[in-house]
Amino acid sequence: MPAVCFYFQVHQPYRVKRYRVFDVGHDHNYFNDESETDLNNARIVRKVAGKSYQPANALLLELLNRHPEFKVSFSLSGVLLEQLEKYSPETLDSFRRLVDTGRVSILGETYHHSLAFFYSLPEFERQVKLHREKVKEIFGVKPTVFRNTELAYNNNLGLWADKHGYEAVLAEGWGRILGWRSPNFVYRPKGAKRIKLLLKNYKMSDDVAFRFSEKTWLEWPLTAPKFSQWVSAVNGTGDLVNLFMDYETFGEHQWEDTGIFNFLRQLPSEVLAHPDNSFVTVEEAARNYPVRDEVDAPEVVTWADTERDLSAWTGNDLQTSALNTIYDLELLALASGDPVLIDSWRRLTTSDHFYYMCTKWFADGDVHKYFNPYDSPYEAFIAFMNVLTDLRLRIK
Repeated sequence: MPAVCFYFQVHQPYRVKRYRVFDVGHDHNYFNDESETDLNNARIVRKVAGKSYQPANALLLELLNRHPEFKVSFSLSGVLLEQLEKYSPETLDSFRRLVDTGRVSILGETYHHSLAFFYSLPEFERQVKLHREKVKEIFGVKPTVFRNTELAYNNNLGLWADKHGYEAVLAEGWGRILGWRSPNFVYRPKGAKRIKLLLKNYKMSDDVAFRFSEKTWLEWPLTAPKFSQWVSAVNGTGDLVNLFMDYETFGEHQWEDTGIFNFLRQLPSEVLAHPDNSFVTVEEAARNYPVRDEVDAPEVVTWADTERDLSAWTGNDLQTSALNTIYDLELLALASGDPVLIDSWRRLTTSDHFYYMCTKWFADGDVHKYFNPYDSPYEAFIAFMNVLTDLRLRIK
C-alpha cells in the first residue's frame, strides 16, 4: 500500500545586479536595481508568486479541505521568506493557512540556501539555526526533518542530521548510491544510529516537474488517472512514492496552459480511489515505515543535472574561484560585527549565484539557460566578483 509523499522546495535568491567595476567603492546595494527588470528581485518574487505560489496554495488548500487524507510538506528558504514578507505578504499568509491545517509540514534547511556544509560547518550550523528561528517565528513550528540545499547529501550530512536530533533527512534516489534497490522504501544513512533517509523517486518526480509538457515524451500527455496507476503499481513493491520537486513546477516551470494545475487538482481523488493508497508528510513517512537497509553515500549526490553531483555549482574554474573567495571572507565578515555587512555576505553564499556561472551544455544546457537571468555565465561571474571586491573594501 504505497503512500504518496509530496515535498516541495520553495526558494528565490537575492540576485546580484549587473554590478560594474566602476561601482566598486561607491555602490553597496548589490541585489536590487529597478532599472534591470531581469534582475529586480521584488519584481521576480511578485511575478512567481502570482503565477505559481498563490494559485498553487489556493488549490492545495482546496484539496486539503476536500480530502482529509491529503498531506504535503514544504521547505521554504529563509531568503524566500524574507522577500515574501517584504514584497508579497499575502502570499506568505497563504502559506500560513496551509500550515494551520495541521496537514502541511515544514522542513529545516539553510537560511540562505547555501552550500556551506561543504565549505564551512560552523557557518552551515549558523544558517540552519537562523532558518529554524525564522520558521518558528512565521509558522510556529519546529522542523524535525532536514533537507540540504539542492538535496546535496553524503554520509557526513546524514551523520550530522542524526547527531542533531532530526527524524529524517532527504536525498536523491540516484542509482550511484542505491544500486539495485528501490527509492520507494525508507533507509538509514551509513553509520547513523537513529535517523532515517527518504529518497526521491526521481523518475516519477521528474515526469511531473520536467516532462509534463514535453510533447515528444512517449507518455505525453500525462494525466492524473495515468499517474495514479503508476502510483498504484508500486503496491507490493514499495512503501512510499516520494515526489520531491521545486514548487515553481506549478505555474512557472510548467505554465498554467499546460494543464499542470488541473493535473494536481485531480490527482488526490485518483490516487485515493485505490483503497490501499494514502498520503503522508515527510515526518509521517519516517515514523510509519521501517528501515529496509543502510545506504552508503561517500560522495555528494544532488538532484541536479544528469550527473546528480555538485558540478552544477562547482564544475568550472569560475565557480570554484567564486566559492573559495566568498568563504575566504567568512571570518573577516563575521569579525566586523556589522549586521548589514554580514547579511550581505551571507546572501552572497546562496547557491544560485554559482549555478548562474555554470558552463555546461548538451543535455543540461537548456535547463541552465532557463534559470539564468544573465546573458552568460561569464557576466554572472564578473558581477559577482566585482561585488566581492567592494565587500572586501567595506570589511577592511
